Amino acid sequence: AFSQGSSTLHAAPSRYKTMSAKDYDPRMVDFYDEDNPDGADHDYYRSLAHRRNAQRILDLGCGTGILTVTLAQSGRAVIGVDPSASMLEYARSRPGASKIRWILGDSRNAPDHGFDLVVMSGNVAQHIPSPQWEKTLNDLHRIMHSGGILAFESRNPACRAWESWTTSTTTRSTRHGLISEWSEAVAPDNNGQVLYRTNYHFMDSGETVVQESILTFRDEKTLGYQLQNAGFEIHAVWGDWCRTPFDGTQPIMVFEAAVPTG
Repeated sequence: AFSQGSSTLHAAPSRYKTMSAKDYDPRMVDFYDEDNPDGADHDYYRSLAHRRNAQRILDLGCGTGILTVTLAQSGRAVIGVDPSASMLEYARSRPGASKIRWILGDSRNAPDHGFDLVVMSGNVAQHIPSPQWEKTLNDLHRIMHSGGILAFESRNPACRAWESWTTSTTTRSTRHGLISEWSEAVAPDNNGQVLYRTNYHFMDSGETVVQESILTFRDEKTLGYQLQNAGFEIHAVWGDWCRTPFDGTQPIMVFEAAVPTG
């Protein structure tokens, strides 16, 4: 959950409120996990932590902490960092949350703990625009242990995922009553940035929350260059969560990059 967009709240024409560009309406946080459940992506990151015998783990853009708490096994020091106060408030209420150190902020706020694994799940990388993205990679390289692994996924721009993001209105029941929702996406600009807007209309109150995000699509070559420029060595680029090598046609790219040893 690394939203670089903004949330706006609409009730009547005379009332308009702009919320923090780095936060979510608390009502949306309540059903965030329903829209972004635990699955194959989290299984991959947990498996990677096990394979690497990681002891100091940073979950950057941890959101509600759904993955973070499962990484906190015996003997591990796990830190979750996110710029959304409402997301972190939810994360701190999860079972097992007391084992995690939660930090409000971004890569600049992560402590220098010599991490041997850093994960960015949920396409966090796409929520960080340039030049902040390049600065994030430099920050992570600085606080990671020699031989440490950075793992994250990003959508393959060649598959043009944004073309399926504009949707018609649907209705569902939530703990806040019935809501109707619809989404729209604007095709990428020259910098590969897609404006994605999701509208949530709360029928009981008559309010509509509009969540906007700017997602940056970077191809394999660009991400590889940026990683290497920050001092990382690319160990693998997978095309799915089963670790099938990326061949340019799969919808996602899963990067594993390391801080060089020696």
